[in-house]
Amino acid sequence: MTTYKVGYIIGSLASQSINRTLSKALIRLAPPELEFEEIPIKDLPLYSYDYDSEYPPEGRALKAAIAAADAILFVTPEYNRSIPGALKNAIDWASRPWGDNSFTHKPSAVIGASPGSIGTAVAQQSLRSVLSYCNSPQMNAPEAYIRFSPEVFKNDGEVTDSGTEEFLRRFMEEYRDHIVRALTVLPPRT
Repeated sequence: MTTYKVGYIIGSLASQSINRTLSKALIRLAPPELEFEEIPIKDLPLYSYDYDSEYPPEGRALKAAIAAADAILFVTPEYNRSIPGALKNAIDWASRPWGDNSFTHKPSAVIGASPGSIGTAVAQQSLRSVLSYCNSPQMNAPEAYIRFSPEVFKNDGEVTDSGTEEFLRRFMEEYRDHIVRALTVLPPRT
C-alpha cells in the first residue's frame, strides 16, 4: 500500500477553531493511505516582496513543509465572504518569490465549517480561484460546506451523526483518489 503525506493548513489562527475540530474529524475518517501533518501559518510575518531575496526562517519552514507533502488539504473558515487574511498571507509566502511557487503540481482539496447554513461556500470559491492561479490541481467534487454543530463534532474529532460521518469519510476517500490521479499524471516538480 502506497502512503501519501498530506500537509493540512487550517485557515483560522484561533486555538479553539471549529475548523481545527473539523480537521481532527477528517484525519480520523481518512483512508489509511493518508498520513497527516499540520502546516502551521500563525508565525508568518506579513508577506512583502522585500523578503524575496532573503526569506525569513518562517517563510522557509512553510515552503519546506509544503515541499515535504505529497498533497495539501485546506480546512478554512469564511471571514467577510472570503478567506482569512492569515491564510492568504501563507499562500502568498508559499507562492513566492516569482518562479518558486510551492503549490505547482501539488494536489489540493478545500473544505470548511461554519455555524451558518451555507458553510464556507463563498470562502471556498475565493480560495479555489487563488489555488487555480497557483497551479495546484484541485479536487472539484464533492464540494463540502459543513454546518458546524458542537453536538455533531466532538473536540477529539468524533462525529456523532452517521450521515455527516459517512459524507466526510467519502470526501476523504475521494481526496485520496484525487491525489493518486494527480500524482500519476503530473510530472514531478524539479
